[in-house]
Amino acid sequence: MLEKDKQTILVTGGAGYIGSNCVKELISRGYEIIVLDNLVYGHRDLVDQVLKVKLIEGDLQDRLLLDDIFANHPINAVIHFAAYAYVGESVSDPAKYYRNNVVGTLTLLEAMLAVGINKIVFSSTCATYGIPEKIPITEDEKQNPINPYGRSKLMVERILQDFDRAYGLKSVIFRYFNAAGADPLGQLGEDHNPETHLIPLVLDAALGKRDSISVYGTDYPTPDGTCIRDYIHVSDLADAHVLGLEYLFNGGDSNIFNLGNGNGYSVLEVIETARAVTAKPIKSDMCQPRQGDPSSLVGSSEKAKKILNWQPRYYDLKTIIEHAWLWHQHRHSILK
Repeated sequence: MLEKDKQTILVTGGAGYIGSNCVKELISRGYEIIVLDNLVYGHRDLVDQVLKVKLIEGDLQDRLLLDDIFANHPINAVIHFAAYAYVGESVSDPAKYYRNNVVGTLTLLEAMLAVGINKIVFSSTCATYGIPEKIPITEDEKQNPINPYGRSKLMVERILQDFDRAYGLKSVIFRYFNAAGADPLGQLGEDHNPETHLIPLVLDAALGKRDSISVYGTDYPTPDGTCIRDYIHVSDLADAHVLGLEYLFNGGDSNIFNLGNGNGYSVLEVIETARAVTAKPIKSDMCQPRQGDPSSLVGSSEKAKKILNWQPRYYDLKTIIEHAWLWHQHRHSILK
């Protein structure tokens, strides 16, 4: 394996939530980083002021740009986060998702192969499973995505498998569940516009940025009647991606791993925990359930633990929300 001080990693989408946390973890382990991000959802200030690595603003579909990047930088591998990820928008505008998530990735892979780069870590999603038949979800669960976002990610998974067979392109595919939390130092975290994820929405309500949090459905077959989801700390996700990268550098074959906490928490548990962490009276509104919402989504990460020796550090919901709350206050000037 190459010495780490000679390894340069291209991180697509590295100015986004999960990507930026992964970049920070890579830096801490001695890698040289180049971030490629179109900044549609990424944040330049996080790259420039916190990560302080090279940022190239551009789009994955720009083959000339990709060729230039690979020609002028000694890149050894790619970690690929860049994607649009709003489920509702993917339903109303599927062309946007197939063009960006699928065509953009295909363009990236072709540019990699043109210069002999044959290692990629891909950010996939549990949305490729659709409505699961069993809980916890393992990697051999049937994949039947129910929206264009999930289908776009599944298409890329299939492309990567075909590219391995045809061209020897080795990949680690991570299907992860609900990314949550923030960098424990409060430097990096979740800042989407629009925001659709439960924990930051709850914390917005705690800060008074919204009047209340909507609870969609209270009669699911769960202990408290609300949906259960698997929340995995973003720092643990970042750690897994670095382990996946090193697995490939050490000669590992293409592989697929779930990344989840292994514990499910209900919507009401999240709200109650946030009330305790923030000491704020967060108001909740009970609403009708949303079509297509599974009652429970919890993943098994035993394969990643066994093969990659991945050990999540922040699996407790209280810790996840504490870290998110610290970031949320910093980001919205409360602690500045």
